[in-house]
Amino acid sequence: MVNGFDKSRIDQLPPKTRQQVEDRDRLLGPGYRLFYEDPVEIVRGAGTLLYDADGNDYLDVYNNVTSVGHCHPYVVDAVYRQLSTLNTNTRYIQQSILDYSDQFLGTMPAELGHVMFTCTGSEANDLAMRVARYHTGNQGVIVTSGAYHGLTSDVSAFSPSLGVGVPLGPHVRTISAPDLLRHGGNENLVAVMRREIQDAIADLERHGFGVAAFIADMIFSSDGIYPDPAGFLQPVIEEVHNAGGLFIADEVQPGFGRTGQHWWGFQRHGLVPDIMTTGKPMGNGTPIAAAVFRPELLVEFGRNIRYFNTFGGNSVSIAAAQAVLDVIENEALIDNAKKVGDYIQAEISKLAVNYDQIAEVRGAGLFIGVDIVTDRESNTPDGDATLRVVNHMRRRRVLISASGPRGSVLKIRPPLPFSLGDAERMLQNLDHVLAEELH
Repeated sequence: MVNGFDKSRIDQLPPKTRQQVEDRDRLLGPGYRLFYEDPVEIVRGAGTLLYDADGNDYLDVYNNVTSVGHCHPYVVDAVYRQLSTLNTNTRYIQQSILDYSDQFLGTMPAELGHVMFTCTGSEANDLAMRVARYHTGNQGVIVTSGAYHGLTSDVSAFSPSLGVGVPLGPHVRTISAPDLLRHGGNENLVAVMRREIQDAIADLERHGFGVAAFIADMIFSSDGIYPDPAGFLQPVIEEVHNAGGLFIADEVQPGFGRTGQHWWGFQRHGLVPDIMTTGKPMGNGTPIAAAVFRPELLVEFGRNIRYFNTFGGNSVSIAAAQAVLDVIENEALIDNAKKVGDYIQAEISKLAVNYDQIAEVRGAGLFIGVDIVTDRESNTPDGDATLRVVNHMRRRRVLISASGPRGSVLKIRPPLPFSLGDAERMLQNLDHVLAEELH
């Protein structure tokens, strides 16, 4: 796991922390993982800050789940009021889900007209793929080589970032991540991706699977954060459509205005997906997710298949989701994501000039990657150096993480209210850490 606690180091932890880690293993089992060389116990959150049991604050430069900030009072109040009134499912008429759905769909192109609610992004992607297979009659799935789309049995089979312990399905093919730095420029990147998608389609058809869908996270977060050049996916989508497949935009990480200027990552690329999925940031930590469809995809599916999700779209989760939309609009958080994100990216780029181990700084809005390499001539990913930076930042109480197949890209993805003051605190600490870890 990228940025994971190594359990062989448990004896080096303070006694209380060691006991807590041991209790986690005893009670939760061995499948769970912790962040950081020295795990952090968090007991409270507020805005862009997290607090440990001793009252120390940590600047959160990583959590997109609490998209409008930890414990935002408007969201907390909305959830409290709804939970005090009613919490039930979508099989009763409730005006709140209709009002929310209308506003939610209003953030998207008119071609996307129906929304179906789930509890998690994994469920949303599972549902999206189920509809894609039903509509196309095909089974094949194409993803990028470091993609992550969820944890259900079906979705984990097309989430290669989960590692060799979770094998890809026989119906899954991968293409390279859109790494502009290593593909040699815009034109070459587009040519490589077109060729690879053509090869993947041909191989799926040769093996009798056909193409149900190409699914992509719209900032390629787990691949290493690749936002540019805007529009580069268009030829890939054309090839998928020509083969009878659908395009699914996974917006769990880049959605809800995180990339700045637009509500959704696909809008940066001038695309309209056949299906869009979202999750984590939708309820600011309250479990709610969704899949959004072109209506024609659900005509036969809805006629023949009854969809019901006991908790998906429940009254309390809808109240949280409505509050999140309200906060994003009322506090102009999309504009903030662009302003603060552009500033962070520009300032890190200035720092990068001094380090041969920083190959590139890239991002969109408040989603930024810093590509760390052994040297700029070879651009060989250096996951060890990246991990040192991440853990040193944690010791200075600034929480970031890493991304990419080798964990070699610093992942900067704070809550949307992240201010210029927060950015200064992060940048000052990063300046200090880079000087110690990359020289």
